[in-house]
Amino acid sequence: MQRIEGVIRPYSWGSRTVLASLQRRPWPSEHPEAELWFGAHPADPARLPGGDLLTAISVDPEGELGASCRADFGDRLPYLVKVLAADEPLSLQAHPSAAQAVDGFARENAAGIPIDAPERSYRDAAHKPEIIIALTRFDALAGFREVGATVELLRALAVSQLDHSVELLACQPDSRGLRTLFTEWITLPKPEVAELISALLTGCVKYLGGGEARFRGEVRLALTLGERYPDDAGVLAALMLNRVVLEPGQALYLPAGNLHAYIGGAGVEVMANSDNVLRGGLTPKHVDVLELLRVLDFTPRAPSELSPSATTVGPEIVFSTPALEFRVSRVRLDRTVPNRAPSVELDARGPQLMVVTEGTITVRSKSSGTGDMIDIPQGSGLWVPASNPVIVVGTNTPEAEFFRTQLGEQTSGPSI
Repeated sequence: MQRIEGVIRPYSWGSRTVLASLQRRPWPSEHPEAELWFGAHPADPARLPGGDLLTAISVDPEGELGASCRADFGDRLPYLVKVLAADEPLSLQAHPSAAQAVDGFARENAAGIPIDAPERSYRDAAHKPEIIIALTRFDALAGFREVGATVELLRALAVSQLDHSVELLACQPDSRGLRTLFTEWITLPKPEVAELISALLTGCVKYLGGGEARFRGEVRLALTLGERYPDDAGVLAALMLNRVVLEPGQALYLPAGNLHAYIGGAGVEVMANSDNVLRGGLTPKHVDVLELLRVLDFTPRAPSELSPSATTVGPEIVFSTPALEFRVSRVRLDRTVPNRAPSVELDARGPQLMVVTEGTITVRSKSSGTGDMIDIPQGSGLWVPASNPVIVVGTNTPEAEFFRTQLGEQTSGPSI
């Protein structure tokens, strides 16, 4: 096992304080820092002493990944762990299913589109289920809202230019109606989109001045997005999605076909090791409308349906998802509480990656003495290869928190 250091990705929507503060660096940072990557993704593999994780796996895949992982996923780490810090909204997007990814990747290869081309939608042949676990309050849009509530929202805005849309949904209150309206909005010419958003913003201002409370959060967000993207059809599409607010420790799971956008906040994000993103708006990047329509799931869902169940085992909270590539848990150690165990034993079945988000953890193999202990401060991580025995994790700070990622349950088995 080794200490591992993540790599900063400086996207424009990132924070100048969150990741710098996490790593105890001076802040504000010179540039926005959006994501801290821990993993073996070729674009930015995490750093190990004397090398990087991608190289370590390529040199000894059996020792690093183990036979079970290699049998299921080949000689690659199947997950990618990030600490995400968003000060501005991310793009409206969805990810393909495994079958759609294989098909889309083959089609774009056959068309001769370079892998790094801006207009490329499929950069690999893998799907990308993902989970976000909030470190701070975290705002997001995720999944199509129950149709009746969307009809009520649009009617409450009292924008005459939306009357046609309201009646369309009211007459077809199901996934087919959502698909029809979304397709209509997303394919409108930009001048018509700009005119409709202008009218929408006027309706939002009137609604907020009228004292009604039910949709205030949704309307404020529409106003924010509309002012930032005045001719982007993604603003209209956002009116159809659930507004989700996560408090620290709460999670959101996003399966294939789920239209979503992260609005703001910090969290630990774990996903299958893929870079396939189909964008629908709220971005200057490539938007592939036809391909997005092909992969989207228009089934209305309540936010609770996107919240993974959590099981507590001692200091570990395990988030259950159907993803085979990863299983994520949050572990808190607290030395200030009497009679609480100051450490936890973790069985290293399959490759594991831990990221420390508070305090410092101390780690050793169960069979070794304290002389072999490794200290991992917040903002850094620990790589535990499949060949490693049971480890003991404690802390020398009053409190510590880390996130543990391993293979999905059906691959690696239950946690200890």
